[in-house]
Amino acid sequence: MENHINTIRNFCIIAHIDHGKSTLADRMLEITGTVEKRLMKEQLLDTMDLERERGITIKLAPVRMDWKGQVLNLIDTPGHVDFQYEVSRSLAAVEGAILLVDASQGIEAQTLSVLYSAIENNLAIIPVVNKIDLPAARPEEVSEEIMKVVGCKREDILFASGKTGEGVAEILDAIIEKVPCPQGGTDNRLKALIFDSVYDPYRGVVAFVRIVDGQVQKNEKFFLMQTKSDGEIIETGYFKPKYFPHTPLLTGEIGYIITGFRSVAEARVGDTITSKSQPAESPLPGYKQIAPSVFASIYCTDGDDYPELKEAIEKLKMNDASLAFEPERSDALGFGFRCGFLGLLHLDIVRERLEREYNLSLVISSPSVRYKVVKLGGEVVEIEKPGDLPEPGTYREVSEPWVSLEIFTPKDYVGSCMEAVQKKRAEYKNIEYLDESRAIIRYDIPLAEVIIDLYDQLKSVSKGYASMSYEPTGYRSSDLEKVDILINLDKVDALSFITHKSKTMTEGRRITERLKELIPRQNFEIKIQAAIGAKVVASEKISPYRKDVIVGLYGGDITRKNKLLDKQKKGKKKMKSIGRVEVPSDVFIKVLRNE
Repeated sequence: MENHINTIRNFCIIAHIDHGKSTLADRMLEITGTVEKRLMKEQLLDTMDLERERGITIKLAPVRMDWKGQVLNLIDTPGHVDFQYEVSRSLAAVEGAILLVDASQGIEAQTLSVLYSAIENNLAIIPVVNKIDLPAARPEEVSEEIMKVVGCKREDILFASGKTGEGVAEILDAIIEKVPCPQGGTDNRLKALIFDSVYDPYRGVVAFVRIVDGQVQKNEKFFLMQTKSDGEIIETGYFKPKYFPHTPLLTGEIGYIITGFRSVAEARVGDTITSKSQPAESPLPGYKQIAPSVFASIYCTDGDDYPELKEAIEKLKMNDASLAFEPERSDALGFGFRCGFLGLLHLDIVRERLEREYNLSLVISSPSVRYKVVKLGGEVVEIEKPGDLPEPGTYREVSEPWVSLEIFTPKDYVGSCMEAVQKKRAEYKNIEYLDESRAIIRYDIPLAEVIIDLYDQLKSVSKGYASMSYEPTGYRSSDLEKVDILINLDKVDALSFITHKSKTMTEGRRITERLKELIPRQNFEIKIQAAIGAKVVASEKISPYRKDVIVGLYGGDITRKNKLLDKQKKGKKKMKSIGRVEVPSDVFIKVLRNE
């Protein structure tokens, strides 16, 4: 039994978005005969409609292939910085990584950040230049870049095309040759790392596991070392890419265990599965719990849909471990949830999945970050939404999160990228040229400035060529103020925001002007104000519709005319005091977009 371990290789593919990970995985499945030709389709491992439409991978996907008498376990990973958590989990379950770089675009920011994590995990790195069949491919220049970054030799780099299949067999051979076999022994006590879990409505929670030590069989009693849950294994097996039942799973193998749990929280990602009769002494290191960096509130357009929204968010959380949420209530929008996301793309994907998969119509408040407030007595509190910021004069200082930002861009766009970032309170650090055509610009910048639209701005000023990645560096004290938006003197929570003192006037003016365009006219005057405490910093008015009340008068004394106009004026005044302004739900989103 022990020599089975020498035939196993576990690896993942790391790359930037759109560098061809899923296409390369397709060719591997085809060449190894894992999937029959007639069942083959593009992006086979991307099972969500959203992944196929946007052409991005959102969830990691494992698959087992056989090649030249060896077992190759691949975990296909996402490339976008917002799904870094999915990537970090894959890296902990394998021994090797294919570093995939597009021959026409070269190394990009997110590839580098994942590469450093792979090196930290002591993985064997196999550099591959992909898409060599493209007319714009520059394989020689790109391999120079890779040698500079990875520190490998020219002969270590492989050249391939995921589309045509050229060079893919050589990659599979290189995996067998360069990726080390797993460690551990079948006779040891069972330790299995859960690197992902999904909820199946018919069979309960399915845990994706990497067996680190020992072996696991169907019908065996198991125990989870962190959540202390226990149960009996309903089924074990491999991914081919569909579930393929097989028992036992041995040391070094990657497979699935159907636990029968009814909630994914019981089989938490990063937990260790062990045998109930002979438990292991200590759990595996697992993963650090990831902290969300962007917060937004989600409400239903129709308040009666709240129970459906609650159920939908709980189900989505089962398949997305990095989503955090808690219930909250707003005066304007009723009951909803305050949610934490890893970034704006993550927020966008969650919103779209809720709307599509659960048929909901949603309102999303302005995204914000987590601030730290030091009160006068020295107590430190964390706040996630502007409404929680204490009144001025009751706290000593407010700190906001800062990140170190890396922008990769062709040399021609360095100036326009720097211009876009410097409008955002950023501090310039340095610039480094990778070769004569590409540069990395580094900045320190507040996270709040990054999350709204920096990514889109960089893409537009660089014609889509620039890419960015950021790492949190901690909190810094800043001169921040909360701006409240009042409509006819009523505070609208969902529109309040926290911003730097230098921007309160311009932001306040921008939002009031935008609301003037977006709120429909009523029969009474509507006053829109942006205020800091009691001080109004920007104000707009929407004039009322006016009915011509003197249309039926012919001649006669002017006092008759004035009497009717005064009566109308009193009616408008009364209406203004009792009339409520209905703010259409899509206004909240339109206000945020700097269109």
